[in-house]
Amino acid sequence: MANKKNSRRRFGAVRQLPSGRWQVRYRDPLTGALRPDEKTYDTKTDAEVRLSQLEADITREKWVDPDAGKVNFGEYATRWLKERRLEETTRERYETALRLHILPTLGPRFIMQITPARVRAWRTRLLDSGVGEPTVVKAYQVLRAIMNTAVDDELIKRNPCRIKGADTYDVPERPVLSVTEVFAVAGAITPRWRALVLIAAFTTLRFGELAALRRRDVDLEARVLRVRRNQAELYSGRLYDKAPKSRAGFRPVAFPASIVDALRHHLEHYTGQGPNGHMFIGPRGGLLRRSNFRDDWVAAKVKAGLPEDVHFHDVRHFGNELAARSGASTRELMIRMGHSTARAALIYQHMTDGRDRSIADRMGEMVQRELEKEAPPDGSGTDVAQED
Repeated sequence: MANKKNSRRRFGAVRQLPSGRWQVRYRDPLTGALRPDEKTYDTKTDAEVRLSQLEADITREKWVDPDAGKVNFGEYATRWLKERRLEETTRERYETALRLHILPTLGPRFIMQITPARVRAWRTRLLDSGVGEPTVVKAYQVLRAIMNTAVDDELIKRNPCRIKGADTYDVPERPVLSVTEVFAVAGAITPRWRALVLIAAFTTLRFGELAALRRRDVDLEARVLRVRRNQAELYSGRLYDKAPKSRAGFRPVAFPASIVDALRHHLEHYTGQGPNGHMFIGPRGGLLRRSNFRDDWVAAKVKAGLPEDVHFHDVRHFGNELAARSGASTRELMIRMGHSTARAALIYQHMTDGRDRSIADRMGEMVQRELEKEAPPDGSGTDVAQED
């Protein structure tokens, strides 16, 4: 006679434990042996429903081995990073996020132990300890990417990184410089860097793109710069050139006639030798890097009377805002900035140089009007190019 406390069928069984709770046992699809479910249940009905769910998951090949997640997260994450094909600076950022912010807390855990609640607690602890929000966002993005791979590897069923909005942060609104302020800081800075400020303002190139420019990338007659590469700097201080992240990064960018004389002066006095010589080099002949530019920039800000919180990147922000005011469409702005999206890249292929030139011309006209408003009565002070 069958035991009333035990209900069997070919796939598995439910039984009542001495505690009064009900246990589910089912056939492991890997070994064929009966194995207990991870939890017990209040009633026999609940246990039978669970057994039916397990049978359906195994039949549909959606079952995940509960023991699969018993993999050390630290070892898995280290191997994950090693196996990724990443650009050097990206690998460096990921490694730093792992070493400093993820592994100290989560490294000793099994992957299956990293639950949504544990992820929330980890993130809260980082923020409460004073780690900046941008850094926490990047660490969260790395953790989520690792756990996505764990889902693909069938170690867990679902990614535990499910905090709404945790992968983004609100960027504080940056100050928008005026035309007068841009030319004031360009005039106040060491002459070697004057063209750097003006190009950043009127082409909106990134610092790495500016640092990677060569003589042959500058066409004064056509009034265009050709962006072909981006200079990256590792934490060790090593510099290297890399390709732009997407097709949209390779682009010609027109500049207004009002800065041609300044660029010509720069090419004659401060640029590396030969067509492949760097457009911007340090006073001792070294490559442009933030560390050999920062002090001159800070001193120029003070001399020009700019607020202390103005960053060099705000000069690029000025150029984007000026281009928008000059009538550039959103698409044209994305292309001019080298926006790295598939849509921007597709648009880039259809944009004509003439349209980009007209944007640069209107920018130049607006600048000239602003400078004339601020010019002294005798007409001095409006020349962009300055002698040493």
